[in-house]
Amino acid sequence: MRYRMQTKINMIAFVCSAVGLIPLLWMLPWGIFDKVLLAIGVSSLSILLAHHLFRDTHEGLSALEMGLLNLKDGEYSTTLSEQNEDELDHLCHLYNHTVQQLRDEKHWLFQRELLLDKVTQSSPEALFLVNDQQQIVFSNIAARQFFNAKQGLEGRLLTDLLASAPKGVSEAVLSAKQGLFGVVRDDSETQTWHISTGNFVLNNQVHTLYILKQMTRELSRQEVAVWKKVIRIISHELNNSLGPISSMLHSGKIISSQFNEERLARVFSTIDERIKHLSDFVHGYGKFAKLPEPKLTSIDWQDLLNQLSQQWTFAYDKTQYATLVADPIQLEQLLINLIKNAHESGSEAKHIKVEFQQTPQQSIICVMDKGKGIAETVMNNVLVPFYSTKASGSGLGLALCREITDAHHGHISLSNRKEGGLEVRVTLPN
Repeated sequence: MRYRMQTKINMIAFVCSAVGLIPLLWMLPWGIFDKVLLAIGVSSLSILLAHHLFRDTHEGLSALEMGLLNLKDGEYSTTLSEQNEDELDHLCHLYNHTVQQLRDEKHWLFQRELLLDKVTQSSPEALFLVNDQQQIVFSNIAARQFFNAKQGLEGRLLTDLLASAPKGVSEAVLSAKQGLFGVVRDDSETQTWHISTGNFVLNNQVHTLYILKQMTRELSRQEVAVWKKVIRIISHELNNSLGPISSMLHSGKIISSQFNEERLARVFSTIDERIKHLSDFVHGYGKFAKLPEPKLTSIDWQDLLNQLSQQWTFAYDKTQYATLVADPIQLEQLLINLIKNAHESGSEAKHIKVEFQQTPQQSIICVMDKGKGIAETVMNNVLVPFYSTKASGSGLGLALCREITDAHHGHISLSNRKEGGLEVRVTLPN
């Protein structure tokens, strides 16, 4: 049988008083009734005295028990009063010190959780955590945007989520392989992503963390950096050769003027023409390789189109007034290249249109024509330097457009129109 401490103390006091009374009661010449009354009185007095003396101990142990129950429930706000300088008071002091330490650690962990949640939610990488039942238990904002989910992904099954995911995502996630993979959106634009996974045990369950990172812009940046290096080397070598050739050509012209030979004059004229062509060629590629950082200013969209319409023929909304933030020189060069390509596509001038849309987050410029369009097999290469679908093209126009767009932290995409022709969409952040 289990007894409470106060009951045990009362029993000890009763037994001790009874044992002490036995010799006294044996020697006293009293009646049995008087002896019973004396025994009851002494025992009651002993029990009351023991209860009074150990009252603080009983209350302290009860408070300590209640505090430990609160700790078990994760509640760290309860503290115990420290009044008597005894062993129980020392236990209360240790309890209060432990509670304060646990409270500080809980606050520190809470701050760390807030920081971790802020970092994961603001991360541009798509993060989502899946338990051993293939159920999503955590996702960040980038993951919801990647899967076009209006609400959180928590609680959804991974298979249901992948069923509505863009083409290429399901194969990459289910294969459980880390590396690059392609994603095809609704606009048939292929993007390059990188997937990495990690397994760990949480609440005795095996969880898998998936991290999806957009690599299209980074790969494009690295690709352009390599092309720029190649262009700088080629330009340097050509300039080193063109200088002496020009000097020798000038000397040759002076000497040939004494002979009055037409064929020699034609030869020198042809060489001079090719030198100028190579110089323009080097200058054009040098412009691409040394594109300066954009100087962002506020641009009046209508004024910009009015200026371009004096050089090129195209249709646009003359009643649309808006402003966007960009480098005016680079943006004008971008539009000139796109409008020029539209004119060279075989489209009639009246079918070339420039449209503009704006949201609080971004500005979208669309240049459309009704020309021949671009074959799907070469669609991914037209933005690469030196690549051109024209016999006399330099392969710089669209590459420079992409470089300008990337410098503005924007995005450029090309797609064939259903009604014929090409649409180039440039997205710039506001």
